[in-house]
Amino acid sequence: MRGKVIVISAPSGSGKTTIVKYLLSEFPELIFSVSATTRKPRKGETHGKEYFFISEEEFKKKIEENQFVEWEKFYDYYYGTLRDYVDKNLDEGKFVVLELDVKGALNIKKQYPDAELIFIAPPSIEELKKRLIQRNTETEEDFKKRIERAEMEMSYKDKFDYVVINDNLDEAKQNAKKIIENIIRGG
Repeated sequence: MRGKVIVISAPSGSGKTTIVKYLLSEFPELIFSVSATTRKPRKGETHGKEYFFISEEEFKKKIEENQFVEWEKFYDYYYGTLRDYVDKNLDEGKFVVLELDVKGALNIKKQYPDAELIFIAPPSIEELKKRLIQRNTETEEDFKKRIERAEMEMSYKDKFDYVVINDNLDEAKQNAKKIIENIIRGG
């Protein structure tokens, strides 16, 4: 039986990565799709685990060769999902989890119509600003870009199959877990 694509999207700082890591630890049926990017690794990130870190030249070559199911340039860097990686795992009957921005998620739905899209939303833009300030990983300019992008991304949440509000992380994890259980069971 062929697997299924599950896409999880959220504005930066919504708890998406924490929730994805939790889901991956709870469900051995899930495999995380590692994206390619041209940005430099952050502290603690490893090539092939969080991302495939490649040069802009190599990324553009892969675009020309149609090796991505989706790709986008934002924050001055390219990000993309490798087609071979996704299809190989689907053919093996795995549930492939992609952590993407909203445009990437909607693009995946066009190529994989049975993909399930989950949106992790912050309780408010104000709360999101607080979380990003506490995280302290962006320059002031990047912070402004992330807030503008978050507002745009929030406007797309109604196009997703599921929305999880992350007001309380433990509750958000449990809500996401119930959604994944339902998807795996084929419900």
